[in-house]
Amino acid sequence: MPAERPCSQPTHPRVAALERLGDEIAELSAHLDAATARLLDLIREFDARGGWNTGFRSCAHWLAWRVGLDLGAARERVRVARALGTLPRLAEALARGEISYSKARALTRVASPETESRLLAVGRAGTVCHVEQIVRGWRRVDRLAEARETAQRHRNRGLTLHYDDDGMLILHGRLTPEVGALLRQALAAARETLHRRASSHETAMPPTEPSGATSSQAQQQADALALVAEAALQQGFDSETVGERYQVVVHLESSGHAVLDDGPHVSAETSERLTCDATRTWMRHGHDGLPVEVGARTRTIPPALRRALERRDERCRFPGCEVRRGQGHHIQHWAHGGPTILSNLVLLCRRHHRAVHEEGYQVTREADGALQFKGPDGAAIPASPPTALVHEDPVAALRTCNEQAGLRITARTALPYWLGEHLDVGWAISALHPLANPIR
Repeated sequence: MPAERPCSQPTHPRVAALERLGDEIAELSAHLDAATARLLDLIREFDARGGWNTGFRSCAHWLAWRVGLDLGAARERVRVARALGTLPRLAEALARGEISYSKARALTRVASPETESRLLAVGRAGTVCHVEQIVRGWRRVDRLAEARETAQRHRNRGLTLHYDDDGMLILHGRLTPEVGALLRQALAAARETLHRRASSHETAMPPTEPSGATSSQAQQQADALALVAEAALQQGFDSETVGERYQVVVHLESSGHAVLDDGPHVSAETSERLTCDATRTWMRHGHDGLPVEVGARTRTIPPALRRALERRDERCRFPGCEVRRGQGHHIQHWAHGGPTILSNLVLLCRRHHRAVHEEGYQVTREADGALQFKGPDGAAIPASPPTALVHEDPVAALRTCNEQAGLRITARTALPYWLGEHLDVGWAISALHPLANPIR
């Protein structure tokens, strides 16, 4: 009988070496994904505890400054970190290196605590391409469901008004979420205005209760709604022009306090911020409190100088901030003798302009023209922080760290179950999405 043929040929040494190289790539990638899960845990905790709130606009801006991430990538890290805080199964799979960060990032765009188990199965079974296709299909179903819900809300909107027997007007209505939010904001602004008027005794408030008790929340809402209606009728609904948005009128008292034109006192720091880059009008009052001199409106920073400032700085100069539009800040305020010249000006966004004036942050210009920012504690805030120290053998350190955490990561840890079959996205979505129509 002929000799029996072997079932398989021995692997060529070159092929075996390439397979080992591929296994090392796959294993190290899984280790990196497990480490990324730990990184996201740290980011989520840092974000929740406000560790970035040291002059930075957000946790993403702090990451861009401290770690060197692109701002878009930093925002995505923060988003994924927050999402994984509510998705424990996805978070655990990433922490074990069973799914990649790319898969987790895609799945967190649509996953909820109710659907994460079935979506995690997609992540384990398919490639990143499959996951992205499922997510796109999932979002289409979400958008269709959301559109149906929005249309239904729009149809259900309504407002009815009728008078009660005692002459009181009764309102009953249902508003769409965005209109409801607009009304709530308007009422909040009106309540604040009424409170300010009451505090400054500018105008008479609506009659109080005979007992002298303060108004209830419902009564304050009613007074606020009356003010909103009055303001709307006074201003009209067909205004085609928009006047100057801000004009600061500063009243200086003999005590040195600053009072805005609408009545309340403000701190010296606030008044300096308001007049740092704005149109201002000076009023001088006599001993009887009446104006004796009113200056013409002037621009603190002339338009030509403002253009030069924007051209030179291009963006907010606070370390780590990328906001393109900003306000001109006098490094030495003009009220303290600082000149309104380009070398004494710096462009700051609203957030950091307030931080410098009212939150203890400082900015100075060195002799060589460089800007130096300091925190409330006096510590310098560098434009580019020093890079973190790295272990001499970072791969070995990473492996050791994961092994000490009880992880047993191999080259097959993140291997998907996919065997090459075609992905029917429509069928998959109909089977997975709770709002998808069943297959007919």
